[in-house]
Amino acid sequence: MSLHQQIQTEMQQALKAGEKDMVRTLRSLLAQLKNGAIAKRSDLSDEEEIQIIQKAAKQRKEAIEMFQKGNRDDLVETESKELAIIETYLPEQLPHKEVESIIDKTIEESDATTMKDMGRVMSIVMKQIAGRTDGKMVQKLVQQKLQY
Repeated sequence: MSLHQQIQTEMQQALKAGEKDMVRTLRSLLAQLKNGAIAKRSDLSDEEEIQIIQKAAKQRKEAIEMFQKGNRDDLVETESKELAIIETYLPEQLPHKEVESIIDKTIEESDATTMKDMGRVMSIVMKQIAGRTDGKMVQKLVQQKLQY
């Protein structure tokens, strides 16, 4: 069963159970997936579906940060609930130590020594861990390791 079908099924179950937060979040996800398919003019692959769901999760994280800065705890709570629901459809994230070892290995293999090499290192690392960790965290780690 594709991710889209799974979300559709779970949304129907949430509708029957009267779970308003779940229904709202899953409808939003389904709309984003449908828009992605329309833009592509064909069905989405599993990887493309995951990318769209990651984008939705990233949007929620950014919204949470903004609402926290604006002292809008009510909206922080709503966005946090939505983020928790969305994250259930994402692949399991890699442990921090494993990400660090991948970065270290990539830096060593590519002979990267300065911040000028960051783009090359990032592209190699992100290909290896695509969808399984946050890009901002990877970027910070690569910066730290290249500034030593």
